[in-house]
Amino acid sequence: MFVDSHCHLDFPDLIENESAVLERMRDNGVTHALCVSVKLETLPGVMGLAERHAHLFASVGVHPDNLEVEEPDENRLLELARHPKVVAIGETGLDYYWHKDQPEWQRERFRTHIRAARRCGKPLIIHTRDSAADTLRLMKEEGADQPGGVMHCFTESREVAEQALDLGFYISFSGIVSFKNADSLRAVARYVPSDRLLIETDAPYLAPVPYRGKTNQPAYVRHVAEAVATARAERLDLVAETTSNNFFRLFKDAQR
Repeated sequence: MFVDSHCHLDFPDLIENESAVLERMRDNGVTHALCVSVKLETLPGVMGLAERHAHLFASVGVHPDNLEVEEPDENRLLELARHPKVVAIGETGLDYYWHKDQPEWQRERFRTHIRAARRCGKPLIIHTRDSAADTLRLMKEEGADQPGGVMHCFTESREVAEQALDLGFYISFSGIVSFKNADSLRAVARYVPSDRLLIETDAPYLAPVPYRGKTNQPAYVRHVAEAVATARAERLDLVAETTSNNFFRLFKDAQR
């Protein structure tokens, strides 16, 4: 059994082939997936997927890249998070790759998400790119260790992983861990304790080897697990069992 802890099934490349995508999940032993929100304008599509399918779950949040979108306050996030299929707050965090001016509005949005997660007790899904120091600083300042959560699509150093782990966070690896030039990331995968390890696709992005460059989908999380298992010198079935159990431990509102 595999669980895709982070995907975007509502995006056009996947929702247009919903039945086929879900069938491939089943064929590859992927039993559950978390469909992650990136803006409130498209949240109905995320919620629709979770409502139609018992094995899919949803999150509520606004991605740090998104401009000119509804900017939720804490109460708005809390209202949306009351839905029984919502298991997390996010995707949230900081991204200075596209916003090299390191805007204050990103940091305020991130703070709002952390505060909402603390109030509702649901874990955070955190995105960080070229912003690890500020991401960790705000996590500490706002008490992100209280709700906990996951550092999704992790590509940072072992030192960043260590600080996130110290805050009680899980570390999730995407298809990047299977890339030829990802030796340093595989070293981090070996370092992360087994009880804090998650796998994801971030579909439709970042398809793992042997599908690199193609549209990603939850079925391919099996290949992420294979890359992690190889890096850790562990059996594939052990990685599958461990990461699935970790998913349901972290996202406690998700029903098996």
